[in-house]
Amino acid sequence: MAAAWPWISTLPRLALAAVWLVAGGLKAGDLAASARAVNAYQLMSYDAAEVVGAVQPFLEIALGLLLLIGLATRLTAVISAALMVIFIAGISWAWSQGLRIDCGCFSSGGELGAGESTAYGVDILRDVAFVALSGLLVWRPRSRFSLDGFLLGER
Repeated sequence: MAAAWPWISTLPRLALAAVWLVAGGLKAGDLAASARAVNAYQLMSYDAAEVVGAVQPFLEIALGLLLLIGLATRLTAVISAALMVIFIAGISWAWSQGLRIDCGCFSSGGELGAGESTAYGVDILRDVAFVALSGLLVWRPRSRFSLDGFLLGER
């Protein structure tokens, strides 16, 4: 089974890379919308939300690229899990406060319009699954087709 782990670990590494690249890429094109999405959570001042909204897409893209090439996989997975836990906490906060917002995970986010419903439970479950994938990579970071493996002389 030990020989199979590098192949098994490759799937979550590439899946999380895709998640981060898509999420960050969608936000990077409209940093003002990203700031509005962060601000909709009502957890910080608008000025702070602007900074977070401007930095977050590029952090997500960086995580995606590191996972895609398989560099510093364990550290990147730890950061990925921590960021997902922060997202889960934010979504839980919005839910507990009765806010009607789109989480902004794969969209411009912000307040929902009339007739639109929240999907907090689905969003939280999805992010818990991403935490689990990150946890798997923290536990078993060696994967196929990774720069980590190349640098360690693995084949």
